[in-house]
Amino acid sequence: MSRESCQDAPAEATTPATADEAPAPRPQVPPQAARGRPAGRRPSLGGGIPAQERELGAQGRLTVRRLLEAGLAEFDERGFQAVRVDDVVRRAKTSHGTFYLYFANKDDLFRTLLRDALHDMELITDEFPVVTANEAGRAALRRWIGKFTDTYAAHATVIRILSQADIVGEEVYGDGLRLLFRLSEAIAQGMTAGAKAGRGGAGDQPGQHAELTALACLMMLERINYLLSVEVRLPREEMIDRLAAIIYAAFHSS
Repeated sequence: MSRESCQDAPAEATTPATADEAPAPRPQVPPQAARGRPAGRRPSLGGGIPAQERELGAQGRLTVRRLLEAGLAEFDERGFQAVRVDDVVRRAKTSHGTFYLYFANKDDLFRTLLRDALHDMELITDEFPVVTANEAGRAALRRWIGKFTDTYAAHATVIRILSQADIVGEEVYGDGLRLLFRLSEAIAQGMTAGAKAGRGGAGDQPGQHAELTALACLMMLERINYLLSVEVRLPREEMIDRLAAIIYAAFHSS
């Protein structure tokens, strides 16, 4: 994984860096990154590695947010490899010295953004319903797919970069991979528990390869949301309907 070059060192900051630096106008966040963003305190607002060593005040958290939003906008427009710390501080209207108060480098900034994405994906993983073999089960599955789509849209730029293992490195990619398998396991359990409940709890869970089926369904779900996130002209609600129908049929075909 690439590291920042020597011209990005804190010593080259042209503006005094303090945690109380007055906030500049906030950069615009890409629309696909803002849609569906859950409200509340974000894990990322604690900052990166340097910021973890101290308690941030309100002004520090505001600066972190400004840098994160600038980084997210740059990653969305230019891709991970092309972005430099120079680009982030220019968009955030701050100094290199201020950047390094909160983040070790560009990779640290990305990992901090990733914390939010993993946090929100973990929340919807825990919310996967028991999908019974009736209309109530179909409706519950469709609602969950809608939540997945909103969460993906909120973090689309980060998730797209995360899918490129050769860019982000094995350690970062591994976090995403572990969540992927945890999510596929939640889908398998929710779908097979619903099928079993429909048979009065009798017999074994349907299918010998429920987790593989769930993983295949999840990969399809991710790819469709990838296409939606890059603004391919797909009808969102119709795609949610079709995805729900396909996943439902994969486990409740009989």
